[in-house]
Amino acid sequence: MNPTQPDARGADLDAQWLAAQIDEPSARGIAATVAALIRAGTITPGSRLPTVRALALRLGVSPATVSEAWSMLRRRRSVAGRGRAGTVVIGPPDVPHPRRFEEVGRHGSRLLHDLRLAVPDTALLPPLDAALAAALRTGELHEYTRVPITERLADAVRPTWPFSPADLLAVNGGFDGLMLLCQTLVVTGDKVAVEDPTAPRLLDILDAVGAEVIPVRCDERGPRPDALADAVRRKPVLFIYQPHAHSPAGHSVDATRSAELGAELRDSETLVIEDDGLANLAPGPVHTLGTALPDRVVFVRSYSKSHGPDLRLAVLGGAAPLIERARVYRTFGSGWTSRILQNCLAHLLTDPHTHELVAQAGETYRTRRRTLAEALAARGVRTGGTEGLSLWMPVEDERSALVTLAAHGVAVVPGGRCFFGPHEPFLRVATSRLHDHVDEVADLLAFAAFEEHDPGQPTITRP
Repeated sequence: MNPTQPDARGADLDAQWLAAQIDEPSARGIAATVAALIRAGTITPGSRLPTVRALALRLGVSPATVSEAWSMLRRRRSVAGRGRAGTVVIGPPDVPHPRRFEEVGRHGSRLLHDLRLAVPDTALLPPLDAALAAALRTGELHEYTRVPITERLADAVRPTWPFSPADLLAVNGGFDGLMLLCQTLVVTGDKVAVEDPTAPRLLDILDAVGAEVIPVRCDERGPRPDALADAVRRKPVLFIYQPHAHSPAGHSVDATRSAELGAELRDSETLVIEDDGLANLAPGPVHTLGTALPDRVVFVRSYSKSHGPDLRLAVLGGAAPLIERARVYRTFGSGWTSRILQNCLAHLLTDPHTHELVAQAGETYRTRRRTLAEALAARGVRTGGTEGLSLWMPVEDERSALVTLAAHGVAVVPGGRCFFGPHEPFLRVATSRLHDHVDEVADLLAFAAFEEHDPGQPTITRP
């Protein structure tokens, strides 16, 4: 390797020179060499990498190999695509950052109403003392035995699972489960179909694993069948969506829509991940694809919002081969989720008093959401959906609305973080902890919703 070659420093890197630096012409070898040159300062930020075809020709490999190497570097934030300008060096390799999740903004001491995080009200969570005591009564305590899911927890979750799962696995929360599944089922460059809008952290996860996202637009009944059909034609390895109490839009997939989605997927090889973040907090049946496509579906159910975030617990249930891949991957790290916490949740799920408390909490969240929605409707702003811990509020201009609200001490989430593609301007407003000052908040939200703040402005409706 001759890293001091003058051609390596400048706006355009010479393909012949770069090829001479590469000892192992595999995707990983190419990426490792370029990363080392960037780290050493031999290739400087702003330099433009050779085209995929030019470097592939010099190395005697396929363009796909070089393209995969560039994808690896993009995942580590070392390079970025600049359209016609090519692939440009950003800087030394870095770990992926959940940029959508981290962009919470700064509001200082002026913040009066923080409506960004759709999280449970701690006053509505069930007590854990008796459940933790019951969880300690086990002969397996302190054993170094990798238990995918304890017998107690498996017995507790099966009666309420929306379909009969071939296998179950306990993980450390819903997004931990989603990350685990994406890591085991997605290879860099794979296409993944995702309902649009969706949870910002899911989009961050897909960025981290190097997936190519195919957005599937939604209406008030969930993912649109025509949009899913278009996505399936591009042969995605996964389709990820929320069948019930969608966050952030608040809709649920009904039986007819579920059958329509199943029909679009039936003749494909696309696997399905169904994400349920509210568990027992949202009433009504969950219309799942797990019944129609049992060999291709994994259902992820998180109990953080219903039973306590410090339990750090979710359960994956569905096709046995997919669950097994996730279980095996976990052996590189933690190996299993705490049996104490698993059995604690099992106690809570089978305790009648806890069941009543969770049902009451769900009704309280629905009341808070409905109260703000009705207050906004009275002020000319209509929202959609009926479930969840947040409202999806249309505005004339997202940025202007955010600035207006921040000036009045209100923080919300811009809808842009929840979309992968183009979208109408929206704000996501958390309602789970909003139990007072509702009229004051509704006044400010309505004021921010309209660009001209004209009382005669026509009502904005959710498309």
